[in-house]
Amino acid sequence: MRDPRSIAVIGVTGYSGFELATLLLRHPELGPPTFYVRETNGLECLSQMFPQLRARAEAPLRPLALQTVIASNAGTAFLATPHEASAEYVPALRDAGLRVIDLSGAWRLKQEQHRSVYGFEDSDKGLAEELTQKAVYGLPELNGDRIAGAILVANPGCYATSIILALAPLLKAGVVDRDRGIVSDSKSGVSGAGKEPTAKTHFVSVADNLSAYSVFSHRHLGEIVEQLSLGHQELIFTPHLLPIPRGILSTIYVHLNRAMTALEVESCLRNFYSGKRWVRIFQTPKLPQLQFSLHSNYCDLGFCLAEDGRRLVLVSCIDNLLKGAAGQAVQNMNLMYAWGEEEGLQ
Repeated sequence: MRDPRSIAVIGVTGYSGFELATLLLRHPELGPPTFYVRETNGLECLSQMFPQLRARAEAPLRPLALQTVIASNAGTAFLATPHEASAEYVPALRDAGLRVIDLSGAWRLKQEQHRSVYGFEDSDKGLAEELTQKAVYGLPELNGDRIAGAILVANPGCYATSIILALAPLLKAGVVDRDRGIVSDSKSGVSGAGKEPTAKTHFVSVADNLSAYSVFSHRHLGEIVEQLSLGHQELIFTPHLLPIPRGILSTIYVHLNRAMTALEVESCLRNFYSGKRWVRIFQTPKLPQLQFSLHSNYCDLGFCLAEDGRRLVLVSCIDNLLKGAAGQAVQNMNLMYAWGEEEGLQ
C-alpha cells in the first residue's frame, strides 16, 4: 500500500534538487525520503554527498532503477531530472499508483508548438498527449483546487512564476490594454541556468557583466502565454543573466485600458491573493528587492502607477530555486495532501 508520507526523489545533484532535499528533510509530515541518482559512487546516504546536510535526518541514497522506486511503498515521487528523463519516467510511475510532482518542463505545456521547445521525442505519442492533458500546472495561487486532486503536477518554470503571478490579477480583472502589448524585462541569477557549466555561465563570463539572452525564444515564453491566455504578439519577454547566484526580478510594463488609482491597483492585487500565504503585496511606492525574497518561498509584488493612471510598472521578485522550483514543489505536495501550505517552508 502506498504511503503519502513516504517520498521518492529522483535526481538530487542539481541546484533545485539540493534545495528540494533540504526542504523535504525538515518537513514535519514526512519520514526521511529516499533519493535516487544515476551514480552513487559508493555513497549510501545523502549527507555523504552533501556534508552540509549532516545535521538533518539521514536519508538513504540509492542507484536509480525505476522498478526499485515502483517496488517501494512511496506514495509520492518528485522528479528533479532533465525534461527527457521526466517524459520517460512519469508514465510508469503513474501506472504504478504514485503521485508525481515534476520539476522539469516535460508536462507543463498543452500546445504542441510550445512543447516542442524542449526537443524530446515521446515514445508513445498517444500516452504523452493523455498525460499532458491530465497534468495540472502547479502554480498553487492559480490552480490550488486542481492541484489537490492531481496525480501529476507540472511544477512551473522560474521566470514563468514571477511573471504570471504579477499579471494574472490584472488580466483577470480585464484592465490591461492588451492591444498595446506587455513587456517583461526579467533578470535571473546564474543558478537559473542549471549546474552544468557553459561558456556563458563561467565566472569570467558572468562576473561584472549583465547580458540578455534567448530573446523571443526562451522556453518559458510558451508557458507564460498559455497560462495567461495571451497571444505571442501581446508579450515581449526578455531574460537577462545577473552576476549573482540566485533570485529573479521581473520588471513588467503594461498599459491600462482605463485610468486607475494606485488604491484600485493595490486592491486588485490584494483581493486576488487574499488568503494566499506565499504572495506578499507591497504598498506603493515601496517596491520589492531581490534580497527580501531570497532563501524563501515568497513571491513579492509591487508596482508604480504613472500620474495619468494608465501606465503601470509591476515588479515581481522570487528566489528561483525556491518559489521558482523546489519550494513551490513542496507547496504543491502540501496542497495534494491537505497539509498546511507553510509546512516545511518556514
